[in-house]
Amino acid sequence: MDKLYIKVVYNSLKYACIAAIAIVLLLLNAPNAQAQQTFMYTQYMNNLTPLNTAYSLLDKAGSINTLVSKRLVGIDGAPTTLLLDADIPLNDIDGAFGIVVKNDVVAVENLTDVNAYFAKAVQLTDNNYLSVSISAGFSKYVANYSSLSDDDPQFSTTDVREAKPNVGFSVLYFSDNYYLGLSVPELNVRNLGNASVEDIAYFRNNYYFSGAYITSAEDDIRFKAASLVSYSRGVPVLANVSGTVYLKSVLGIGINYRTDKQVGGILSYTFSDFSFGYSYQAGISSNDLGAVNNATHEVTLSYRFGRGSGTPKLL
Repeated sequence: MDKLYIKVVYNSLKYACIAAIAIVLLLLNAPNAQAQQTFMYTQYMNNLTPLNTAYSLLDKAGSINTLVSKRLVGIDGAPTTLLLDADIPLNDIDGAFGIVVKNDVVAVENLTDVNAYFAKAVQLTDNNYLSVSISAGFSKYVANYSSLSDDDPQFSTTDVREAKPNVGFSVLYFSDNYYLGLSVPELNVRNLGNASVEDIAYFRNNYYFSGAYITSAEDDIRFKAASLVSYSRGVPVLANVSGTVYLKSVLGIGINYRTDKQVGGILSYTFSDFSFGYSYQAGISSNDLGAVNNATHEVTLSYRFGRGSGTPKLL
């Protein structure tokens, strides 16, 4: 009976993956595949869940993770991102339930995404798993253009307040020391807002391809290589490559390179059930060198909980 159950679940997940990939291929060729805001963050190698919710199954413990990202520091209305994700493990069924909340503020524009997800893993071999996650939620877009000028009647009548539902999916194939993933956090069928500040790249469907490998856990010094690639129709492919050295699974020192000519340094520290991270990313092109306001500061704080959860995974 147990073998029959595993076979049924495995076949269901297999066909779900095939269907998901087929949907992605159709959307990639669709003439108007655009909607949500482009979203990247530097410390993806330490927590990929906001972009691929199936990643939450890599750890048997629950967690709460927060991130604050500030770009173009010192400029009024500079982009700011607040991010929170939390998950509750369902270890009896190799699953997890969680939520991802993201708030982006750019000048007078404010976009809030709230998505709940369910993730389920199936063991394929002794050390290899396939996990699939589905999510649903909503996006709310507010643009207070009237605040730009009290005297101009045109601004006072052009405020925008819109909302729409979201659905998304994620697939992750993983083992003890590596993973490969594909995800579309939000599939949308229409535009939301005017995207006046960030132009046409602000609201679009995004497709994320991810992977990572970490060396053996037997060493006090471990190295983790990770990558994250984002595709959005109509804009160049954006790829990240990072390398992180972990000392006794406590201190992490890393570097990230992004193909839009940006380099970031990452520092993380784990103490008890808490983890803290900081990254600084800036452009290295000739136009960026010497500029003060092109940098991105990012701070993360995580709490891990759950009885019998064991040592936290670095993967």
